[in-house]
Amino acid sequence: MDKLTHLDEKGRVRMVDVTQKPATLRRAVAGGTVFMSPETLEKILSQEISKGNVFETARIAGIMAAKRTWDLIPMCHPLSITHASVEFQADRAASAVHIRATVQLRGSTGVEMEALTAVSVAALTLTTCARPSTGK
Repeated sequence: MDKLTHLDEKGRVRMVDVTQKPATLRRAVAGGTVFMSPETLEKILSQEISKGNVFETARIAGIMAAKRTWDLIPMCHPLSITHASVEFQADRAASAVHIRATVQLRGSTGVEMEALTAVSVAALTLTTCARPSTGK
């Protein structure tokens, strides 16, 4: 790359112009891992968390975040996402949950930021839901 795409000739931040780019199938997959105590992981897996089904809540949050990435990250294009999924894999050996988000559409710009945002928000939601309730 010879120059940064989000800067104009004068070094000012701008949204990249994708007007002339052809619409093609765009797909991005992102992943992340949340580490936790073995006790917390077991409580999540046995659905003993008082806040409900942690994975389903985090899945919804991740998908919603992918759809709203343009609202969260400066200079992202608002996109008509045609598919977003968030999957979880428990890893007892590592005392962790692996998160994988897939986002796709047919358009003129990529969906990498949307997939990364989905993983990030799913991870934050997973962490928040798995925390013990203070009872207040």
